[in-house]
Amino acid sequence: MGKRKICVVVTARPSYSRVRTLLQAVDKNPNLELQLVVAASALLDRYGSAINYIEQDGFKIAAKVFNILEGENLTAAAKTTGIGILELSSVFENLKPSIVVTIADRFETMSTAIAASYMNIPLAHIQGGEVTGNIDEKVRHSITKLADYHFVASEGARNRVIKLGEDPTKVFNTGCPSIDLAAEVMKSPQLDFNPITRYGGVGAEPDWEPGYLVVLQHPVTTEYASARNHITETLHAINNLEIPTFWFWPNVDAGADGTSKGIRAFRENYQPVKIRFFKNMEPGDFLKLLINSMCLVGNSSVGIRECSFLGIPVINIGSRQHSRERGKNVINVNYDRGEINAAVTYILNKPKPVSEMIYGGGQAGQTIANILAEIDLQFHKTITY
Repeated sequence: MGKRKICVVVTARPSYSRVRTLLQAVDKNPNLELQLVVAASALLDRYGSAINYIEQDGFKIAAKVFNILEGENLTAAAKTTGIGILELSSVFENLKPSIVVTIADRFETMSTAIAASYMNIPLAHIQGGEVTGNIDEKVRHSITKLADYHFVASEGARNRVIKLGEDPTKVFNTGCPSIDLAAEVMKSPQLDFNPITRYGGVGAEPDWEPGYLVVLQHPVTTEYASARNHITETLHAINNLEIPTFWFWPNVDAGADGTSKGIRAFRENYQPVKIRFFKNMEPGDFLKLLINSMCLVGNSSVGIRECSFLGIPVINIGSRQHSRERGKNVINVNYDRGEINAAVTYILNKPKPVSEMIYGGGQAGQTIANILAEIDLQFHKTITY
């Protein structure tokens, strides 16, 4: 009997950091064969070319799927999903995987789940069962119902997946693989590189070594028409603070055009002297940047997951992470420059938060790989009661 073929589909830059340790564990397992498929915005330069970091890490890519439609609106997202189904069906037909692994809740992951399900290929889902209160919830829970195996990141998520009618013997609380990398970085947390020298970026070159902020704010799919107004409030707030800041470009989501235009217009009109803008960073470097920052501002799930483990203060803006389980490191604010300013000032005058292990302790990738090597594979299930 040959090796079990584990096909992992990575569709965006955050998806890669979520499963990097899983990919390493699968690659090292003598009974498993990694089939890595890179798709959607993970292939695009304007969103940081995650594929470059994947290749630098030495992973062999089995297939590339170019399926992103320009527009960053709801219609483009729906059509991108449709193209993904068409393309991934061909990829799966060629690769003939034993099981397909899909990650989280981005709209592109729906393509992976549907294609694998209709082709009678067992499907495993990472990060199911979580709640946020936005459109991702529909996608996440739909993938849960399509998936045969569930690798969840917390006990609360496990309970929700079981309540959705999934077989408890196929729902595993492994923790989140992104915490694995955070645990690794914590062993040597010093910022041993100059972010501007290594990654370039655009904008000002502030004196960041005495202390700096990190900003990562994405559009909210259900509020995409307001994306430019939302980002403008944050831009004014950060500019008014006059603290050196490393600001990262948004994901490819409905509303990303508005977020991007807001950043470009602000940069042109106000020429902020304390803000440097980046597309992306290698995952380990980004976490080192976070560990050594004064706080993270925005609405990224990294503030909820990795930052709770690393003990980094977070100003969480708006509704994007509304219902997600979080630690004591997070302060929630509205899209309001005054609130954001006040929260940053408040948090900088408090002791640094303690580390919390809400999303695992750093062994998720190896745990998932071990389970994938041992489980009896099936692609049919019934609802439990």
